[in-house]
Amino acid sequence: MPLNRAFAGVTAVVLATALTTAAAATPKVNKGRVTAKSDYGNGTVTAPVRMARHGLQVRLPGGLWYYCEVSCIDTLRREALDFWETRSEEGGDNDFD
Repeated sequence: MPLNRAFAGVTAVVLATALTTAAAATPKVNKGRVTAKSDYGNGTVTAPVRMARHGLQVRLPGGLWYYCEVSCIDTLRREALDFWETRSEEGGDNDFD
């Protein structure tokens, strides 16, 4: 098998895998809105989602549009509901003295 054909086959498989992964990572958006539930009992919040220049964004309760990282639901949960708990998990000590 010529090298060009083998390379084209591998490229096609890698591209198909990447597209499938990207489609799976896209959150299910209900009419342009997502609802996140706190992992720590801090309630729930529903917010709009939009497509921006570099990907999906979710609007935080204060009005700031924030790029979705893992998913828009996860980003909304971490930034709006579980902000301090998330920071504690990521950085440990939150003593600012």
